[in-house]
Amino acid sequence: MVRHVVVGDLRVQRIERKDGRRSWTIVWPEGTLHTEADRFLREHEGSGTQKTYAYYLVDHLRWLERECLAFDAVQLRDLERYMGIVGAEVRMPLGEPWRVGKRPYGRSALSTAAACLKGFYLRQASLGINGELGKKLDNSRLPSQVDRRRSFLGHVKSPLPTNPLAPKGPHRRHPKMLPDGARERLLEKVNAARDRLVVDWLADGGLRIGELCGLHLVDLHLRENAACGECRTPHLHVCHRPGNPNRAEAKTKHPWQVERGTVTGGLIKRVSPAMVHS
Repeated sequence: MVRHVVVGDLRVQRIERKDGRRSWTIVWPEGTLHTEADRFLREHEGSGTQKTYAYYLVDHLRWLERECLAFDAVQLRDLERYMGIVGAEVRMPLGEPWRVGKRPYGRSALSTAAACLKGFYLRQASLGINGELGKKLDNSRLPSQVDRRRSFLGHVKSPLPTNPLAPKGPHRRHPKMLPDGARERLLEKVNAARDRLVVDWLADGGLRIGELCGLHLVDLHLRENAACGECRTPHLHVCHRPGNPNRAEAKTKHPWQVERGTVTGGLIKRVSPAMVHS
């Protein structure tokens, strides 16, 4: 993906903290802070959600600028029209094209964009801006039979929050899994020990990419009865480190610490013999 500075338009600005952490906000073309967007994004400080919401929100704010819509004048129909322009199925005139040359959002992206917009305008409503829109977005519904089956103790669920901007239709119940034999075919294609290690650790350890790339040597306790005393078998500790040089961050934020050179805490995952061998 080609990255370039957006001139003459709202843009996402990354902020490097002294402690190695990174934050994201939205600024005007001249570089001044977009107050409303920054106020909303600060609610997600220290999480990957802040970065994700920043890029979804900046696209919506650019669209508002083109449509000459102020925050206190936005209606639910305007938000539904915007969702239709970026890829949702809505039955209404959409107006001029938007995001020309880019693919429409998929279902997952539409759900994230809908959550971002709902959170942003509910925040505005809490400050006394466009309270009528906030009431229309802040709805709830009774849980369906599918909702009850998908969740633990679903039979005692109370009314669930609903988002009128979210895409309609059935949700995918389980994550997609690799087809049978995919691991063996991948290992036949790789030609470096590092690549074999990546395949083995992702397959056996159930690690996310950020978790694997964010590991330090002290996180690996590959012998039985490690000094941490938290697991008898070989294991590893997934620790959230926002200051990693390669910018890899684990999404899980379990507390962890280093005592006398030994890592304790974090998310503990067992390590298979194949992982140790690789």
